Amino acid sequence: MGAEKSPSGWSSLFPALEWLRQYDRAWLRFDVIAGLTLAAYAIPVSMAYATLAGVPPQHGIYCYLLGGLAYAMFGSSRQLAIGPTSAIGLLVGSTVAGMADGDATRWIEIAALTALMVAVVSAIAWLLHLSGLVSFISETVLLGFKAGAALTIASTQLPKLFGVPGGGDNFFERIWILLGQLGETNLAVLTFGICAVALLIAGDRLFPRRPVALVVVAAATVVMALTSLEEAGVPTVGMIRPGLPALHLPSLRMRDVDGVLPLSIACFLLAYIEGISAARALAAEHNAEVNPRQELLALGAANLAVAFGQGFPVAGGLSQSAVNDKAGAKTPLALVIASAALAGCLQCLTNLLRSLPTVVLAAIVLVAVKGLIDLHGLRFLRQVSRREFRIALVALVGVLLFGILKGVLLAAIVSLILLLAGAATPSIAFLGRIPGSRRFSSLERHPDNESIPGVVIVRPESSILYFNADHVRRVIWDHVAGMPDVRLVICDLSNSPVVDVAGANMLAGLHSELSRRNARIRIVEAHAKVRDLLRAVGLEGKTGYLGRHLSIDQALLEESAFHEVTPGAAADPSSSPG
Repeated sequence: MGAEKSPSGWSSLFPALEWLRQYDRAWLRFDVIAGLTLAAYAIPVSMAYATLAGVPPQHGIYCYLLGGLAYAMFGSSRQLAIGPTSAIGLLVGSTVAGMADGDATRWIEIAALTALMVAVVSAIAWLLHLSGLVSFISETVLLGFKAGAALTIASTQLPKLFGVPGGGDNFFERIWILLGQLGETNLAVLTFGICAVALLIAGDRLFPRRPVALVVVAAATVVMALTSLEEAGVPTVGMIRPGLPALHLPSLRMRDVDGVLPLSIACFLLAYIEGISAARALAAEHNAEVNPRQELLALGAANLAVAFGQGFPVAGGLSQSAVNDKAGAKTPLALVIASAALAGCLQCLTNLLRSLPTVVLAAIVLVAVKGLIDLHGLRFLRQVSRREFRIALVALVGVLLFGILKGVLLAAIVSLILLLAGAATPSIAFLGRIPGSRRFSSLERHPDNESIPGVVIVRPESSILYFNADHVRRVIWDHVAGMPDVRLVICDLSNSPVVDVAGANMLAGLHSELSRRNARIRIVEAHAKVRDLLRAVGLEGKTGYLGRHLSIDQALLEESAFHEVTPGAAADPSSSPG
């Protein structure tokens, strides 16, 4: 599928109008197969993630059914599949536990209210064109966060694998309690769980992108029906309420539950980051395009639909989207077919799942979350940047110590601090002449460059703004103060696309300080809007011509000292800094 012209008008708001208009009948067979395959994958996975969220298993199926229908209408990706994810499931479950006071009905209502608030936050972000906010959380932080989330999720499922009650509020407490309960291990449950894990891992390797989990669930249900394992203490899912969800908005409102808003914002950040990442990866494979802003609207629509069906927040996950893509999906019609298949299962097949061992759902979660731990990525980060590796570890440990919700917030804060710290202390390069040329580059990186006696050539490697102007001034002045007989400072602004009033005043102050030392400053290679601002504050009258033709080489030619160093040098209007 080649890249197409971006739709406009109603087609941009409802991408379904575009792909339905262009629909090729030859695609129908592929979409039907992909939809049925996705439904087969979704049944066991959504039930497992529902247990993470603390709601009955069928509510996970509601999420796939309703979220997929809404995304099919509004989504800009033709292969992305919407549904519950492990990280969001645990985030909801661990946070709502403190809000529901043990009331199962209230728990479901709060989870649905969270989905509704995710829809509201998504709509606000869409209206305000905030699709770029994903950039505020770096890949480094996400690497650590995902690993921490995987370990946290695993710590909630391991007690089910051993058949013990477990407990604890964070990763370390859960592991400590589990170690103390190992003597109570139910061998029947442990054996069943290990077999399920082994089959899932083997199936994923032998039959990748196939609904292996559904086969394992079916086999486990048959084994339970033919044996007396339930009498040996192997717990099962029990009765699953048949039928489609009753559609209504949550009875609770945000004012009724403290903490729903931060939970919703954290779910929104996770959902959008995971969804847009998966959508872009799929688009790259198909030479297609994804509209990041439209994905905000689609995410909001999917979560609004899920809120009506008593689900919990959903996202476009990479694993389910890969299943949908590899099964041959050509358009979002595959999601509609998957929803229809799930609706049929809720109507007719729920009785078959009542004997499903809960340890099998735990096994599905454990196998799914291992993909969140990117050991290769962490090792690579450690090799190339110890600083960023430590940031990833902060995110990882933050999730383990404080839980998913606070870990998400910590990850966002760390990302912003990292961004601001880098912007507040930009690199300042001091330049020298490249031997045999009229070009200039960093003396630190290239010690063989030629310094010009009595001249300091400096290039700030970022915009000069109110929060970093003092740092730029201090670095330049400390360098100048340590050199005798400085007559000229040339400030190359080619790497400073923006200079604000504080930055302009800093340059004016630097001019005054240098004047008291019988030295002067020249500003070269300034961008057009920067030149306009510098002229507006009167700097051109103090430092000299700021025009676009002025280069480092030409500024040097204007100084008599330059002629003494390099007799006979001629101006080269085409020269520019390196």
